Amino acid sequence: MSDGNPGAHLSAEVIDGTFALAREGRTGPLAEMIDAGVPVNTRNARGDTLLIVATYAEHSETVADLLRRGADVNAVNQAGQTAIACAVFRRDVDTLRALLGAGGDPDLSVPTAAQIADQFGMPEMKTVLDEAR
Repeated sequence: MSDGNPGAHLSAEVIDGTFALAREGRTGPLAEMIDAGVPVNTRNARGDTLLIVATYAEHSETVADLLRRGADVNAVNQAGQTAIACAVFRRDVDTLRALLGAGGDPDLSVPTAAQIADQFGMPEMKTVLDEAR
């Protein structure tokens, strides 16, 4: 689990704008913000990272770019959720595979990714998780 917020020095407007870009899947402008100094592992008030937000919003290209830039694939937000848990919940197989391939731990979230797959009847997601073990 990551501690602290590397973006704590940023204004609320910059943080909100950067997270909006991740939520909207605007990979190019988001990359420009990171290149301009916004840390890739910045957190919002809920403890979400840009990677968690982009994953939940199902923006696989943005997720891939954030992973290339060193985003913490195992960051956990204040609700105990990870990007992997978000990918499972959203049934996003390609993003789940990318996160697992980047070293993501499917057992960090509460509930775990496998428990989410079981709870919501997602055998296809459970298969992907099992293949990664």
